[in-house]
Amino acid sequence: MTPPHGGRRPLAALAAAVCAALLSTLATTAPAGAAEAQGDVSVAAGATVPFVTQEAEAAQHNGTAVGPDHTQGTVASEASGRRAVRLAAGQRVTFTLTAPANAVTFAYNIPDGASGTLSVYVNGQKLDRRLDVTSRHTYFDAPWIQGSKTHHFFAHGRFPLGRDLAAGDTVTLQVDAGDSAGPYVIDTADFEQVAAPAQQPAGSLSVTSRGADPTGVADSTQAFTQAVAEGRGGTVWIPPGTYRLTQPIYVENVTLRGAGSWHSVVRSSRFVNQGSSPGNVHIRDFAVIGDVTERVDSNPDNFVNGNLGANSSVSGMWLQHLKVGLWLTGANDNLVVENNRILDMAADGLNLNGNANGITVRNNYVRNTGDDALAMWSLPALNRNSVFENNTVVQPNLANGIAIYGGENITVRGNLVRDTNALGSGLAISNQAFLQPFFPLAGTIRVEGNTLQRAGALNPNWNHPMSALRVDAYNHAITANVQITDTTILDSPWSAIQFVSGSGTGLATDNVTVNRARIENVGTVVVQAETTGRATLSGVTATGVGSAGVYNCPFPTDRAPLTLTDGGGNSGWDTEWTDCTSWPQPGEPPQEPDPDRNLAAGRPVTVSSHTDVYTGQRAVDGNPETYWESANNAFPQTLTVDLGQATEVGRLVLRLPTPAAWGTRTQTITVRGGDQPGALGELVSQRGYTFNPVSGNQTTQALPTGTAVRYLQLTFGANTGWPAGQLSELEIYRR
Repeated sequence: MTPPHGGRRPLAALAAAVCAALLSTLATTAPAGAAEAQGDVSVAAGATVPFVTQEAEAAQHNGTAVGPDHTQGTVASEASGRRAVRLAAGQRVTFTLTAPANAVTFAYNIPDGASGTLSVYVNGQKLDRRLDVTSRHTYFDAPWIQGSKTHHFFAHGRFPLGRDLAAGDTVTLQVDAGDSAGPYVIDTADFEQVAAPAQQPAGSLSVTSRGADPTGVADSTQAFTQAVAEGRGGTVWIPPGTYRLTQPIYVENVTLRGAGSWHSVVRSSRFVNQGSSPGNVHIRDFAVIGDVTERVDSNPDNFVNGNLGANSSVSGMWLQHLKVGLWLTGANDNLVVENNRILDMAADGLNLNGNANGITVRNNYVRNTGDDALAMWSLPALNRNSVFENNTVVQPNLANGIAIYGGENITVRGNLVRDTNALGSGLAISNQAFLQPFFPLAGTIRVEGNTLQRAGALNPNWNHPMSALRVDAYNHAITANVQITDTTILDSPWSAIQFVSGSGTGLATDNVTVNRARIENVGTVVVQAETTGRATLSGVTATGVGSAGVYNCPFPTDRAPLTLTDGGGNSGWDTEWTDCTSWPQPGEPPQEPDPDRNLAAGRPVTVSSHTDVYTGQRAVDGNPETYWESANNAFPQTLTVDLGQATEVGRLVLRLPTPAAWGTRTQTITVRGGDQPGALGELVSQRGYTFNPVSGNQTTQALPTGTAVRYLQLTFGANTGWPAGQLSELEIYRR
């Protein structure tokens, strides 16, 4: 339920025309240099799940292939693998089982406003029952979120097959007469062997004994409320059946247990909504399926909204068609959330919203959320010592897969994130505050053994990418010890690892280490650095790099570029995209910069002093009528430009404003340069430079042949026209 993302001012370099061309390129094809894997690769990260997923595009079909497509707002861009199959009348897709199964869950899309059925066949024989499909819980809009478009195109329909099938058997979806909701887009089928219903635990209190209706016709709210109150200190049993609740229940010191998530089903859009609880609440082994048809952030349309209390757990649940699975506030110390399926949320899958101490979220499968799939917000209290581990996240369609916003000593370990879209990364480590009070990242943030596949997106607010893995000093500089280890990034459509200050204020990302990362197939760059700070990268190997290894262009441009320290063992990304006036299109190789381009334009500047508003950045702003002026009557004075990397330079042009009021003057200047600010060598000895308004108030200085510097410094020793160093433009050219 994240507030609007991406208030950052876009980089001036990233012109709308470039972005439009880039989006056009992506509209029908996968990015060059980011070849899609055929199916999903086998990785150790992620949840252990009780089902086998098959992709429709890899199955036998006579439909139309959809995708690949990475364009925001398209059906294919929200599909698993960015591919799916469209079925029209008479067309079919047939899945061949690879393991025993008696049930299947289909991910599908149909046109907005449609509902109906789709025929199901087993081993070529049509079943009496059809798959019910509806667009009721899809096609969401969130106009208050900057950069959002209509999204949430897919829904999941679960279907008991009514028999045990073996490996080699087939299940077919076919558009027959009477199936009029199409065209249908089929994304995946999850086949599983559902166990028989569990038996009622001895000594438990059944909700049916207090009048709950397992047919789902009568309202069972009062029966659940009574059973939960009477069952404190023990177990409340939810037998097989469907139960309709119209009001949330209050829980404390109780276990709510069902016969299994395919057998015990609660129909409720607000299951638990409470501000506090003494704790010891355990909710397990049933389904809560809501009826949320639009996202209203002020509504508590969640499975759990608020607080379960200390030493509680949520396990074995199936959560679907809610706004948020678990929106947790208050004290939930030592809570464990594990082995759950969270599908089709209008907003977040789970959000630890402050005061989350010692919470473990593990082995959950979260798919098709409308905001962050798993998030920790360290507001209005501090989150600490909490863990996201071994979760699988697929298709968050408006934000990040996993996001850590502030907090102390947080661990993100062994997770798998696939197919992010629009306004997020696969994994974000961020100091975006949203609200106050906010507690920035502190202590040690461990990001270990995660796999990100087809993760990252082109942010429409920034007009440039959010990487598969993002470190973001949004509202606060990052000073925590951020340790990123053993990361795998596969088939990223844009970029792999990003350092940014998303508010556009240029706050530093310091004290970050990236150790051992395997990057395969990335559309543009491996490292996308857009703010100042320091990071050390070791053992980072990259193959299939689309454009260049590094893009290091800070915003605002008066900030120093990120200092990237090579810790050794790196390979495959030693090239740099040097043109900060453009973002590479996927697969576009680095070009030699225009030799007639002013290399100093917009680059960071440091000066020994300035007077009033006449700052050093005015000397590289491209406007010859604005100027830098040093403190008066205090020579020498210096102005130093950082070109970002060692660059061959051949000529300087020095300018003062052109009006005649700027009378002729001579300034005594020494030119120095080098790779380190404190160790600059003399390039041109001290000499006088005359600026005459008759000749445009400019002068030129050639540099020694073969000069290559990162830092170029002018030292002003005197000025015959004013007792200060003055300069309206410093232009640096290759020739």
